[in-house]
Formats: sequence, C-alpha cells, structure tokens
Amino acid sequence: MKLKQSVLLVCALLSPLAAMAEAGDWVVRARAVNVSPNESSDLGKYLNGMTGGAAGAGSKLEVNDQVIPELDISYYVTKNIALELVLALGTRHDVSIKGANGVASENLGSVNLLPPTLTAQWHFRPDQTFDPYVGAGVNYTRFMDNGLHSNQVGDIRVERNSWGPALQAGFDINLKDGWLLNADVKYLWIDTDVKLKNGPKIDSLDINPWVIGFGFGKRF
Repeated sequence: MKLKQSVLLVCALLSPLAAMAEAGDWVVRARAVNVSPNESSDLGKYLNGMTGGAAGAGSKLEVNDQVIPELDISYYVTKNIALELVLALGTRHDVSIKGANGVASENLGSVNLLPPTLTAQWHFRPDQTFDPYVGAGVNYTRFMDNGLHSNQVGDIRVERNSWGPALQAGFDINLKDGWLLNADVKYLWIDTDVKLKNGPKIDSLDINPWVIGFGFGKRF
C-alpha cells in the first residue's frame, strides 16, 4: 500500500502543467557546482626565456577543482527565450607549479575567483515536464586574493580581470506549483597574465573551466 502511494505521489509531482513557462516569468535556481579548470599554461616557455636555457622546459601552472554553491536568476523574454544571470559565490582554487626536468612540484597558494556570467537560453520544450535548453553568453571573472609565492622565483601576481565567452547546456524537470529540478553544464573562457611582483610576465594562463551543476528552482 505504501509503495502504491509513493508511486502515485511521484506521478503527481511529475505531471505536466497546462503552461509551465510564459513571457515575463522569473525563475530562481540554486545549484551545487563543480568548477573543473581545463587549464593551459606557458610557464615553461617564459622561464626558458628568462634563464636563457631549458631550466623550466615543460613546467606549467595547475589549478585545482572546487565545489561551490551557485545562485542564478532567469527572466523569460518569450516562452522559449530566457536570460540567465549566474551569481556564483567566489570560488577559491589552489595554484601550483608542476615541475619538469627533475624540478619538484610546488604549491604557490590560492586565488579567489568571482565569475558572474550572463547567457541567453533557448528552451526547447518549456511547456513540458522535460525541458532541455542551450545557451551562450559572456563571462566576467574578477580575481581576488591574487597574490602567490614561489620559493623558486619569489612573489607572483595574477591579473585581476578577465572577459570571455560562455557556452551552456542543461535541462529542467518541471514539477507542480512552479518547482523544478535542474542539471546544467557550462564552459567558460577565462584567461589571465601571471607576473612576478614588480617584474616581468611569466605565464599566459588559460583556466577555461567546465562548470557542472545540479540543483532545484522555483518559477514565479
């Protein structure tokens, strides 16, 4: 009897509404996201140029993954087109040098990134239970607490600002009373220059993270 009641409850929650999205609707979502950098580093090239040899050949900067909470707000311009502003909290990442040619790896400290992102989305089935979407937009990243230190080269600074495109795909599962479940993946282009404090540039670092999230939301 309890099993039958549970099945009926799930079916009721997933039953489609007459109209799940309309122009003028607002949706607020909360997600847990994993920020996984797909970094590209030219550290070895710059170190080689500074030393006049191959002392740094193959060395690169690495940025670790981080799980953070994320809040976003969407506004439906039409039934199918929504604008989404992602208001993620700052995400702190450890930065290290991966050594090469017998040079040991070294932890440099951490940087704190604030990456608000605005995308325009196309929702394929906004009036159905399962509503997939794709999106594209722009990302602005502010680097905070951007001071690092290396025992090999001294104090290091990361440039504070980065602008870049963003791509997005995901889906909503529309529930009753405006509630929904959400899964979402974004790819952000984030790049920055890394310099010795009061000194020359030592790296062009592309962080370019995959941002994969799961959460819930409410339509108003």
